[in-house]
Amino acid sequence: MLSDPIADMLTRIRNATRVHKETVDIPASKFKEQLAHVLVREGYVASAERVRDEGMKFDVLRVTLKYGVKREQVIKHIERISRPGRRAYVSHENLPRIQKGLGVAVVSTSHGLLADRDARKQGLGGEVICVLW
Repeated sequence: MLSDPIADMLTRIRNATRVHKETVDIPASKFKEQLAHVLVREGYVASAERVRDEGMKFDVLRVTLKYGVKREQVIKHIERISRPGRRAYVSHENLPRIQKGLGVAVVSTSHGLLADRDARKQGLGGEVICVLW
């Protein structure tokens, strides 16, 4: 049993990019699916889809990773910020700027999961889930 499934998802993505895997399978949930779609929108992963292969008891989220022209990693750093033991909430004025705007902070708002730029434009604060660049 996992105490932090979001950290497990981010670790699976981090490990898969370091060994240049094409796809990574993650146990599916609605929250993880939303997080993966934010990563797709921001251009850090190629695609994410919920699948259930034959013989499997539960759905998995199949994330197709993205690499540069010379197989360099698109995701250089991915880190969990808000943890179950220490939640990190910020207002829209205090949303972090990651790598001077070149990175992304994923924020859980009342309008769903958003990138920090979108949350700032809409004037929404929330829980900072993770940062990546």
